[in-house]
Amino acid sequence: MDVLQEITALREQLRYHNEKYYNEDAPEIEDYEYDMLQRRLRELERAHPEYASSDSPTQRVGGKASEKFATVHHAYPLESLQDVFSFDELGEFFDRVEQAVGQAEYVVEYKIDGLSVALEYENGVFVRGATRGDGVDGEDVTHNLETIADIPKRLTDAPPRLIVRGEVYMRRSVFNALNAEQELHEKPLLANPRNAAAGSLRQKDSRVAAERKLSIFCFNIQNADELPLQSHADALDYLKKLGFAVSPRYPRYRTRDEVRREIEHMGDTRGELDFDIDGAVIKVDSFAQRAELGSTAKFPRWAAAYKYPPEVKETLLKDILISVGRTGVLTPNAVLEPVRLAGTTVSRATLHNRDFIAKLDVRVGDTVRVRKAGEIIPEIIEVVPAKRPKNAQPYVFPQVCPVCGAPVYDDADEAAIRCTSAECPAQLLRNLMHFASRDAMDIDGCGEAVLQALVEADLVHSAADLYDLTVENVLTLDRKKEKSANNLISSISDSKSRDLSRLLFAFGIRHVGQKAGKVLSDHFGSLDAILAAPVEEMTEIRDIGQTTAESIAAWREQEQSQRLIERLRHAGVNFSGAKTAQSDRFAGMTFVLTGTLTQFTRQEATAIIERLGGKASGSVSKKTSYVVAGEAAGSKLTKAEQLGVPVLTETEFLTLTQETE
Repeated sequence: MDVLQEITALREQLRYHNEKYYNEDAPEIEDYEYDMLQRRLRELERAHPEYASSDSPTQRVGGKASEKFATVHHAYPLESLQDVFSFDELGEFFDRVEQAVGQAEYVVEYKIDGLSVALEYENGVFVRGATRGDGVDGEDVTHNLETIADIPKRLTDAPPRLIVRGEVYMRRSVFNALNAEQELHEKPLLANPRNAAAGSLRQKDSRVAAERKLSIFCFNIQNADELPLQSHADALDYLKKLGFAVSPRYPRYRTRDEVRREIEHMGDTRGELDFDIDGAVIKVDSFAQRAELGSTAKFPRWAAAYKYPPEVKETLLKDILISVGRTGVLTPNAVLEPVRLAGTTVSRATLHNRDFIAKLDVRVGDTVRVRKAGEIIPEIIEVVPAKRPKNAQPYVFPQVCPVCGAPVYDDADEAAIRCTSAECPAQLLRNLMHFASRDAMDIDGCGEAVLQALVEADLVHSAADLYDLTVENVLTLDRKKEKSANNLISSISDSKSRDLSRLLFAFGIRHVGQKAGKVLSDHFGSLDAILAAPVEEMTEIRDIGQTTAESIAAWREQEQSQRLIERLRHAGVNFSGAKTAQSDRFAGMTFVLTGTLTQFTRQEATAIIERLGGKASGSVSKKTSYVVAGEAAGSKLTKAEQLGVPVLTETEFLTLTQETE
């Protein structure tokens, strides 16, 4: 590959990764890898000025304003920083500064890993906030910034105009709690605090940003030239006095050695912080000297960002332990010989899942190389084959849950191994939430907070324990009043009469959703009949396949399931089904509903179809009996016409149902 080809390829790579990082908040490579691509391109462009381009990623800030938000033109550009990756490169920065302005004082701050924004105030009132975007134009995210408690909405003794630049971030403690909740609700986990903060701030619905509990550190007054301030440290002191959150550290130093020691100290202690940093920022303190130094098209010449290189160290893998998450997933974790890494002592590292272990062929006794992914989570990146003991054996996942002893299920689709128990303590809260949910047993007042309190009070260890609760038990919970306690116990009692179809769904049997619950309830009529039914009989039922039937069979054989069933029976929970179908007129017929229905809701139409023995489907095929088309019907109507499937209006559908009743 010649030089021009490499430059072109690097520019394309960087533009792609800029889009993923700045605009989609979904980076695909580590910051260090990105920095190295950027650095290589800068070196080639410097060596070959004939290939210079004003739209190169080295000449522009990576982001751009999204069309989802109104565009804000920054009165003062939000510049990027020149990155340096060694103290030799930092020395070159000092040389350039001191050759231009002589001796200087420097302020050293944490380089917060977040999303840069500008906050605008008029006569002390917060009027607008915007993302950096491309440094010239950003996105108006005022409504989201207003939800951040660290941002003062009104200032006392403020100038007529004030523009403040800051970095929005998510505290590690908030991030960890948020991911725990994501896991509980079986939602995708967030990759890291930076992406979580950026994604939250760029939501159209400000309630999302409010729920995410974002924070901000302010680090610059953009229009400082309009104020009687002489230095950066003075400006930070002024911001703090006005009520802004600023960096916890911003010492001033005159010598290079002092700056170096501060950078090393920040790096050594960054694991103790509740926020992520990816480096240290070194700034000339004097505003007069800054003005003399000026800026390039992209960077101010008076500042540099020292980026901490990713530390990789070798250590011994002493053991592999399994933890069970709130959704029953078994996660392998490496127990390591303690090693100092990125400012903290690391003795554990994630091994992700069975595919990750197989890919690296990680074995107990191996010497492994460990790093911190995004400076947060320790992970093993490779094994050192030459140091493997001769007796090291391939790792085999346990066949039973290490927490409760129930059999595990190998979910090939997710590369996950799951515990199958309904009573596993590790996933108790999630199972209780599902059991009490609206589509299952519909226990009003039994939400996540109440269930969490019941579990923490040691009052509930399985769904069956809900039916043993008393008003007196509930009143022991913090802030529970007698009326709400009575309402909760009454709602639990009411749930005993729910239909069998709801109970089947509430059990959380893998592959048994609401629809399968209804089909099984209608066919068998009682839970006892389902418990006794051979797998072969279940597979003969429409909509119940081999996988679902085998899942039910495996679930009912577990001791925990049998214990749960008997306790619910003793509590008086209904085990009988009210047959949905009252006629077999539509037996074997499939209906598809499409468009906007005006004479009935989709739920009402589905209930009519099922009452007459038919099936409601979401997709059109040659086997579809009828398509019921409302207003503005789209692709499903088109496909029905192409396949020759009969199409009914709402009136024709009602006539058809009345003819049969």
